[in-house]
Amino acid sequence: MRAKSADMWKLDLDSDFFRILDKDRKIAGYFWPDYGQILPENKYDEIVEKMHKNHDPIHGGFVTVPMVKFGIFDNNQEMDVMQLSSKIDDVQARLDVWKEFLLEKQMQHSIQMSHTDNDMLSLSFPVKFSQGVPLEKENLLDALSSTLDLLSQKGLL
Repeated sequence: MRAKSADMWKLDLDSDFFRILDKDRKIAGYFWPDYGQILPENKYDEIVEKMHKNHDPIHGGFVTVPMVKFGIFDNNQEMDVMQLSSKIDDVQARLDVWKEFLLEKQMQHSIQMSHTDNDMLSLSFPVKFSQGVPLEKENLLDALSSTLDLLSQKGLL
């Protein structure tokens, strides 16, 4: 299983979060580690950097992935009612797949406008590890790969 995921996913650290990259090196999502309570708050960056350097264990975090792209809110694009209806039907079909998956897995989640695309919604959900996982790309990838693989198999990534 590890060999498959090693080929399929990569993690790229950016400040205090990781970009999740697919096999084509395109952003598939983000992983936001739960660093616990960082005190003093004014030393956040310094403490998080030290946690990464020491490969401190974490017990989870949040994964954020693209949920649905509307294709109607960018570039002042003109369309007719048939094109709009078709795009809305596509969005509904995608939402139905997500809804079925989320209900089946009984996943806690939140939905928000994507921070990089105002025409897209992103979905975030918590990930809990059964034991502490070192803050190191390969170890985190091992812990996240089954979730990423499942989302990919369902056509959600």
